[in-house]
Amino acid sequence: MPIYEFFCPDNNRIYQFLARNSAEGVRTPRCPDDPKFRMEKRVSRFAMLKGLQEEGGDDPFAGMDETKMEAIMAEMERDMAGMDENNPDPRQLGHVMKKMTDLMGDKVPPEMRELVRRLEAGEDPEKLENEFGDLDGGTGEGGEGTDLFAQTVKKFKASFAAPVRDPKLYEMSQWS
Repeated sequence: MPIYEFFCPDNNRIYQFLARNSAEGVRTPRCPDDPKFRMEKRVSRFAMLKGLQEEGGDDPFAGMDETKMEAIMAEMERDMAGMDENNPDPRQLGHVMKKMTDLMGDKVPPEMRELVRRLEAGEDPEKLENEFGDLDGGTGEGGEGTDLFAQTVKKFKASFAAPVRDPKLYEMSQWS
C-alpha cells in the first residue's frame, strides 16, 4: 500500500495519504485543512533518483540559489524600510513591487504588471487598489494602498519558507 505526498501551496504544507488500492493512487485528495485549497502531487525525497531535479511547478523561485535569495530579500527590506507606511510614495512602492514581479517572471498576472507600471508612473495607490481590487484572489484585507503592498510582500516572503510537514497519515479514501 503506497503512501503519496501532496503539497498544498495555499498553506505551504505537505500531507501524506495512504492509498489502499491502485484506483486511489490516481486521485488528488482535498486539503485536510481547507477543501478549497489546491493540492499538488509530489515525489517523496527518498524516492528520487540520483541526478533527478525536483519539479518546480508554479514556484517562481524554484532552483534559485538560497544565498542569492537572501541577498534579494535584504535589498528589498532596505527599500521598504525607507517607505512611509501611512503615505507611501507611489513611485517608490512601484519600484519595490517591480523588483518582486521581475523575480517572479511569467508567474505574475498581467494585471499586477499593469498596476506596478502605473505605480511607477506616480498614480495614487488607493485609487489603483479600488480599480484593480484584490489581485490575490480576495484573500487579503481591503483598505488603504499599503494593504496591497503588504499583501504582495507577505506572499513574496511566504514563497521563501520551507513547507511544513503535517505529521498525520491520512486515508486517501476519506479525502478524495
